[in-house]
Amino acid sequence: MEILAFGVQADEKPLIEKAFAAHHDVRCLDVFLTEDTAPIAAGYEIISTSVNADLGNRVLQTLAAGGTQMIAQRSTGFNNIDLQVAERLGFTIARVSYYSPYSVAEFAWTLAMAVNRRIVRASNRTRDFDFRLDGLMGRDLRGRTVGVLGTGKIGEAFTRIAHGFGMNLLGWDITQNPACVELGMKYVEKDQLFAEADLISLHVPLLPATQHIVGADALRMMKDDAILVNSSRGGLIDTEALVTELRAGRFAGVGLDVYEAEAGLFFLDKSLEVVQDDTLARLVTFPNVVVTSHQAYYTRDAVGQIIDTTVQNVLDYREGRRGENVLVPAAPAPAP
Repeated sequence: MEILAFGVQADEKPLIEKAFAAHHDVRCLDVFLTEDTAPIAAGYEIISTSVNADLGNRVLQTLAAGGTQMIAQRSTGFNNIDLQVAERLGFTIARVSYYSPYSVAEFAWTLAMAVNRRIVRASNRTRDFDFRLDGLMGRDLRGRTVGVLGTGKIGEAFTRIAHGFGMNLLGWDITQNPACVELGMKYVEKDQLFAEADLISLHVPLLPATQHIVGADALRMMKDDAILVNSSRGGLIDTEALVTELRAGRFAGVGLDVYEAEAGLFFLDKSLEVVQDDTLARLVTFPNVVVTSHQAYYTRDAVGQIIDTTVQNVLDYREGRRGENVLVPAAPAPAP
């Protein structure tokens, strides 16, 4: 049996081919799964998709009509999948529940340090042999306050690094992480975290309850010289409201690895096109903003774990096992 994998990056392709070699043939495509590309999957019982795949109603209908029965998504997030439609159509859908949290946590800190110490501006200057320090002044993080929204595995890894910097730790989550408490984290309400933190990093999933968790009100609560980092999901921030605050000259720095309208943009080369997204075009012009293209997870360690788990998800499906990564069909409710 041949597996069809959509949205495969050049660095990923040899890793995917090697991982599947002992079990199945795999055909890797660099195009992403969309309404336009979904017909390519006709005749493939199993496909694998990336985080930016469109797995809404129309695409799922096309896949089902073409004979696809199993979708193995190569990501933890699944907000791009209409699970109700998928279940109604009889799909099996699995994701990657876990991969190296250090990949994302370390990259979030990379963004934080890049905007704090003006690394991008400094690098661009020295390429032009401009070695002035004007406008490059950052600040020490030791003794300042970090606010971590979401203290799961990635949030905990981020917090451990913050502890190493000697920062005061504030956290918010629906449940407290004992490991973070042991590090000295104080759990507070969101409003207090927004108001008191010098650096805020987002590590919550994108759910209806967290959509625009950093909205206009939250942004106005933040310190004028705060640093905001998002390496989780773009929809956590109201980008229009963020641009409004940036235009007012607020925030020492903003580091974004995700963007709420990134589908159709991120992972693609748009350098020869006129980008129609005015909000993104404005966002990247601010000197205190660094935008990267959803690469926080992109280490050999994390990608290797993602691929290995994807292979196992496919094997579980082929052998009739229901693994912990299965989203559809939904797990039965526990007996009363």
